[in-house]
This record gives sequence, C-alpha cells and structure tokens, in this order.
Amino acid sequence: MQTMGNTNSMCGLKRFSNYKKSPIDLCIRIITWNMNGKVSYEDLVELVGKERKFDLLVVGLQEAPKTNVAQFLQTASSPTHELLGKAKLQSIQLYLFGPKNSHTLVKELKAERHSVGGCGGLIGRKKGAVAIRINYDDIKMVFISCHLSAHAKKVDQRNTELRHIANSLLHRDKKKRDLTVWLGDLNYRIQDVSNRPVRSLIHNHLQSVLVSKDQLLQEAERGEIFKGYSEGTLGFKPTYKYNVGSSDYDTSHKIRVPAWTDRILFKIQNTDNIQATLHSYDSIDQVYGSDHKPVKADLCLKWVNN
Repeated sequence: MQTMGNTNSMCGLKRFSNYKKSPIDLCIRIITWNMNGKVSYEDLVELVGKERKFDLLVVGLQEAPKTNVAQFLQTASSPTHELLGKAKLQSIQLYLFGPKNSHTLVKELKAERHSVGGCGGLIGRKKGAVAIRINYDDIKMVFISCHLSAHAKKVDQRNTELRHIANSLLHRDKKKRDLTVWLGDLNYRIQDVSNRPVRSLIHNHLQSVLVSKDQLLQEAERGEIFKGYSEGTLGFKPTYKYNVGSSDYDTSHKIRVPAWTDRILFKIQNTDNIQATLHSYDSIDQVYGSDHKPVKADLCLKWVNN
C-alpha cells in the first residue's frame, strides 16, 4: 500500500502515524460506537464534532437503541452534511453523510446486511454486519459496520464470523473497489494478562505495553484475519469496559478486563491510483453514555496517477 509518513509492519497490519499533507481529494471521518442501548442528543453532537474538516462522515453503531438515532444524527450533523444512505440489522446500524447537495456525486449506493448470531437482551444485541457500498465522485468504497461475539475465549469464533461476513458482503462482489473499511465492536480482547496488571499499565500511561497482547493483532499476524488491511497505532486507552456516565473502568461484579474492542481498519485496493493518509486515530473520551468509548479515524484519499 502506498502511503507517506512513518509506518511500520506490526502484527500483520500496517501501522499508521498521524501525518498531514495537501492537497487531498476526499477526506472521510469514520466513527464506531457501541451505544449499550442508550442514546442522548448531547452524546451524538459530541460524536459528530463541531469541526467539519471532512467530506464524508461514516457512523457505525452497535447495540443502538430502537429510538430514531438517524434523526438525531441528521440534526447533529446539520447544517453542513446530509444523510446519503443507511443500513440496519436491528441494533447494528450504519449511516453515511455527505456535504449538503453532494447527492449529485453519488453514482451508486447499496445497503446490505449479514447476520452471524442470535438476538439477546432487551435491545436485541444482534451479531453480524451491515454494509454500505457507494460510488462517490468516481471513488468506489465499501463500509462495513459489524458486531462480533464477545468474551476473551471466543477468538476462533470471531475469526470465523469475520470470514463469513467477508464472503457474504465482499468476496461475491466482482466489481473492483478502491477502498474497503471495517469498523465496529470486533470484541477482540487482551490475551493472557489479568485485570490488575492491565489496569495498572493503563493508569501509568503504559498501555502501549499491552499492544502485543491484543488478540486482533495476534490473529492478523498469524494471517487469520484482515490480510492486507491497515490500522492506526493504538495510542489511546482501551475503549471497553467503562462505568456508564464516567471515564472509570468497570467496577461492577463482572470487573471486565479493559480491551480495544472497538476498531477501524481499511484497505486500498486501487494502489496504483489512490494514496491513503490517516490523519488521526483516537477514542472520543468525552462521550459518557455507554460502557464503550467511541473511536474515530480521519482518512484522506488522494489521486496520484491522474
């Protein structure tokens, strides 16, 4: 994959450091958030942000409530952006926004979904994925928002679910894509480190020590998942599991081990003509309405062979 800035190969995924460059052709803000069945307009305003230095806004939600999240998101993103498309599989949802009056740049848009598990709890914690396929200004993209099986021991099951989703939403598609983005609560955990040491490292701002223990990176290094995909550096604290309404890790009787369950990964297929720059990859710690913190990425694409 062509890129600029400092990168290194880590655990099978290309790691991106923040880098600023210009000019650019298309900037995309990508957000993933497990909402834990609750929603507030204030949280969604914080999620979208006030600075709109992006063209497309992609918001993937898991455990979304039954209330009209789409309406709240549209209000929060106005007056700069409008809803171009959405995809839903019960509590798994995906929304794509573009600049006002940009619908003329949309040549193709299709919503798809694929279920891999049952539906549990009052809000219907469905497992599976939804996708939006779009040709926007002659750039062909697919965004996949997914929610995979929970618990540290279910690594193989998560790997299998990813393969099933990819086979359903990607592999049978013969059309060439320029960009594929996976986002969601992938539920990969910290491997073979107990709760107290994990929390101690995070408290002392040494969470980078835990990166090598991240199950997703371990499985990618083994070649089991996300071959050819890239991800930003995990420089932020694990996004799960928090006490709702705070930035304190879980103090319930379950005392979950913190983990980077919420992730954004991408792959450029058209490497001869498109260059990707990841400007940021971070959590949004100012959102308190869930036991997960949202994660956002700012990804910019540039045509390099006009």
